[in-house]
Amino acid sequence: MSEKVSVSVIIPVFNRKEAIHEAVKSVFDQTFRDWELIIADDGSDDGTFESLKEYEGDRRVQIIRLAHNGNPGYVRNRAVDRAAGRWIAFLDSDDLWNEEKLDRQISYMNDHRECLFLHTREVWSREGKIISQSHRKHKREGDLFEVSLGKCEIGPSTVLMDREMFTVLGGFREDLEICEDYEFWLRVTSRYSVGYIDEDLIVKRAGGGDQLSFKYGFIENFKIDALKNLIDSKLLPLEKEKVARKELARKCRIYGKGCRKRGREKEAEKYDSLYFFYMNDDGHREK
Repeated sequence: MSEKVSVSVIIPVFNRKEAIHEAVKSVFDQTFRDWELIIADDGSDDGTFESLKEYEGDRRVQIIRLAHNGNPGYVRNRAVDRAAGRWIAFLDSDDLWNEEKLDRQISYMNDHRECLFLHTREVWSREGKIISQSHRKHKREGDLFEVSLGKCEIGPSTVLMDREMFTVLGGFREDLEICEDYEFWLRVTSRYSVGYIDEDLIVKRAGGGDQLSFKYGFIENFKIDALKNLIDSKLLPLEKEKVARKELARKCRIYGKGCRKRGREKEAEKYDSLYFFYMNDDGHREK
């Protein structure tokens, strides 16, 4: 799609032959119409890519076929490379948008010209049962860096963000199989204020056995690695880095205790060592 559009919608997909069409339909059903859709297929081998050919005649849709990589950040970034929109919106292939999602977000952006990054509340669906997240009372807008250190507080499918900001930050890390969103949101929140719409505009369908978070059964060690690499990269502002070091030390201490409890002594020693290093070292950076 050559002409400019307001929103570029990015859907990465791998082996989701059925779910992908429901996700696409939720884009087509948007009351806001000024969008393009870029679907990046990560080398699916279950017929997903072939099934996407039904959209080839729609000039609003681009379909990218990639050799299988397995890292979501790589797939999202390749789609963003093709984007023409002022704004970028991500939608995971197993999630669904409320039909007013983009309308509500664009209206918010028009009323808050300073905002470059916006997310919304979401509801979780597990085995067809809706589990509301509205009871979560943590901070959801403004400076979210500290609350985002603990866990991934921003759902990828809820986000609308400035494309230029995405490019300046370098996009998602392409070498992470898990927690690439956690790491990228930390880079975002370390430098930008976050906008928030307190409405359930996304249905996140959780619990699928093919989801990456279920592949290993735990992800805390991936968060530790992602946070450690971010700190060591010196990309964080100094004051944010100091807070991040304390959180990394805390995570290492807890994870190391868990390893020792399960008899994984060598692994426990590794995380104990990281705990003492990051708890006692401030990075030796000048202000």
